[in-house]
Amino acid sequence: MENPIKPLIIGLTGGIGSGKTTVANAFAAKGIELVDADVVARQVVAPGSAALQQIVDHFGPNMLLADGSLDRAALRQRVFSHAADKDWLNALLHPLIRQKMQDELAAASSPYVLFIAPLLLENQLQSYIDRLVVVDVTEQTQLARTLLRDGGSEQQVAAIMAAQVDRTQRLAAADDVIDNSAGPEQLAPQIDALHQRYLKLAAQRR
Repeated sequence: MENPIKPLIIGLTGGIGSGKTTVANAFAAKGIELVDADVVARQVVAPGSAALQQIVDHFGPNMLLADGSLDRAALRQRVFSHAADKDWLNALLHPLIRQKMQDELAAASSPYVLFIAPLLLENQLQSYIDRLVVVDVTEQTQLARTLLRDGGSEQQVAAIMAAQVDRTQRLAAADDVIDNSAGPEQLAPQIDALHQRYLKLAAQRR
C-alpha cells in the first residue's frame, strides 16, 4: 500500500495580543481544519485522563478543583518554584501532547491544516510544519491589546512578551506575514490571498 499523502501543514504563530485567534477563525470559516497546541495541552489532562491521575498521584489531590479538573494555577505555582517537579511534569506531558498533535494533524481532511502554536518557535515545532505564517503587530500594540483583553499590569504582560522570541526573530522565521495592526477590514484580503496560495500548494502536493 502507498503511504497516504501528508496534509500540507501551515504553522500559525505570533506574540501575545497579536490576534492569532481572530486569524485562525477566519481560516476556519473557509473550511480549514485547526489544530491548536493550547487546546491539545488541555485535552491530555482532561478529567478522567491517565495523565491527570499521574499528576494527582505525584503532587497530591490539592491539584484538583472541586469539579475534578486540573487546578492549573496550583500546578503552575508548584512547578515554578521546584525545577525537579517541572522536569517531571514536562517528561510526562510533552510526549503526550506531541503525539496527540501529530495524530490530529495527520487526520485532517481539509485541503491544508492550520497548526496554531503561540510558542511554535520557542518550543522548536518547525519540524511539524511546511510553512510558517506569523501574525504581526508592533510591541506597543501587543501590550495595549493584551491589557485591554486580560487586564493585569504592564509588568505582567511585558514579562510574558520577554519570555517569547522577539518580533524580529519571528519575522525572520516567517514564510508569510499577516499584518494585523489595523482592523478586520485589513485582515480579510490578506487571509484570502494566503488561502488561495495554500490551496495551490496543497493541490501541487496531491
